[in-house]
Amino acid sequence: MYTGQTEQPCCLCGDPETAMRIDIPPRAVPLLKNSEPIAWRDIEGEVSLHFCRSDWDLVADLVLEMGMSPLSRCNVARASFVLREDFEALLNDTREEPDQRPLEAEMRVDAEEKLARYGADQTVSERDAVEARIVLWAFEELEPQEPIE
Repeated sequence: MYTGQTEQPCCLCGDPETAMRIDIPPRAVPLLKNSEPIAWRDIEGEVSLHFCRSDWDLVADLVLEMGMSPLSRCNVARASFVLREDFEALLNDTREEPDQRPLEAEMRVDAEEKLARYGADQTVSERDAVEARIVLWAFEELEPQEPIE
């Protein structure tokens, strides 16, 4: 049985033919549409959002030209992520929540580096710039988390 991430339909329109994917931190899940029942603290690794070609063009324009985040329109039911296994129910044992701080720190540094290079050289793609801006906007919108010691 495969329990990892799978290819998902477009998070905006549901089209099964997707052209682009971006990754956001688990803590950004509450910013997505219909996210109330999702326990983001139980997500291991990043959350992937997939977009069809026509919606990707719209998202790129929204982010790069208009400075708007598409996250509130993305349906979390169409996102791809891995939930930690529920051993508490099986073993009557309590496990620690996954520590998201290292992943968030890595995603923040990566996004800042990509945005610093975007436009200055040709090594940063439009997709990378869109993902970087969305990730940084999500961090700005969310409460700060304790730094890693």
